[in-house]
Amino acid sequence: MKTVKISGVILLSSSLLFGCGNAEQSATKEKVKETKSASSSVALNKVTTDYREYAIGEIEEFVKATQAFTTAVQNGEIDKAKELYGPARMHYERAEPIAEVFGDLDPKIDAREGDVPEQEWGGYHRIEKGLWAENTTKGYEQYATKLMNDVNLLRAKTETVKVTPDLLITGAVDLLNEVSTSKVTGEEDRYSHTDLYDFAANVQGAEKIYQLLNPVLNEKDAALSKEIQTRFDHVYSLLEKHKAGDGYKSYTELKEAEVKELSQAIDALAEPLSQIGIVTEESK
Repeated sequence: MKTVKISGVILLSSSLLFGCGNAEQSATKEKVKETKSASSSVALNKVTTDYREYAIGEIEEFVKATQAFTTAVQNGEIDKAKELYGPARMHYERAEPIAEVFGDLDPKIDAREGDVPEQEWGGYHRIEKGLWAENTTKGYEQYATKLMNDVNLLRAKTETVKVTPDLLITGAVDLLNEVSTSKVTGEEDRYSHTDLYDFAANVQGAEKIYQLLNPVLNEKDAALSKEIQTRFDHVYSLLEKHKAGDGYKSYTELKEAEVKELSQAIDALAEPLSQIGIVTEESK
């Protein structure tokens, strides 16, 4: 009986110790999880701050480029206006996730023919039609003035934007979707055929978001991180083939097979990029 009692005490003690051990392990795991979550939140806060600075920087450059472009239009310098058109728009296309937050300004700056009623249509693409389809700046001075005012207003409003991780993740995918729906088809710059400038800028804007999120993503899924970078590299290698000096070829110079190749590369990039929401999972 005495031996049984001692064994019972030993068994009870072991159970208590085992129970305590489990509780301690659970508490430790929970603490580690909380620490990782807090660390991810801090990292994501820095990402949103850094992206905000990047976007504001691009929009500031967009203001400067638009000033040069609209001045050329107002001065009747058609060749100079044509030269400045594609490069100027790249700044807008890189920062489009922020620019599109302002649903009233985006169409005023970037609407294509048919996107809005004819009497409301202005902005870059309205002037584009004058420069290439009509080969003139006459009558487009008023559109240049309005465009410059809208771009300045965009810059002022950008200060009010709240950047969140979700906005970035959605924005990165939307930039690529825009390429596959309007840039690859040649619909975006239908008069100037400078679509590759917009194409490249959208990809660059998406890559910037990926680069900012990548330190957190790489910790959670290194294979996904590597695949995304590989896909970006492939898209850039294709774009490089269509460079012309510091810019890009006219989109009309691309063969059907080359357009298809670009489209497939973008789709292949968009699929893994759409999974980057994983970086926010433990931070919510």
